[in-house]
Amino acid sequence: MRISEIANRTGISQRMLRYYEDEGLLTPARDNGGYRNYTANQLNQAKHIRTLSQAGIKISSIKVLLPCLRTDGEQEHFVGCPEVKKTLHAELEKLNQKLDEITQCRNAVDGYLNHLTDDQGDS
Repeated sequence: MRISEIANRTGISQRMLRYYEDEGLLTPARDNGGYRNYTANQLNQAKHIRTLSQAGIKISSIKVLLPCLRTDGEQEHFVGCPEVKKTLHAELEKLNQKLDEITQCRNAVDGYLNHLTDDQGDS
């Protein structure tokens, strides 16, 4: 598959796919013309990278996690990487902190809305 097809199938921009390649997360083969050729496995890897990245996990952590991720049919699991659990716990804690911050912001905005009187606008 060419980079345009991977981009269309994953929703990841071609620029971001090239960045993943530069970072060593994806290594597509090149044909004689220099075009990238991705495998079905690399398509799945790109989806995993996107999911981990959207969760706020840094590229440096994804580099640790990705080689350990295995897919058996529909099930995914990490194998052979004892540092994965520690890394995932650290990333989960960061996500929980972000969630707490977002909840506090949401509650503040909700409180502001509750204190507005009807004559101050209803948008």
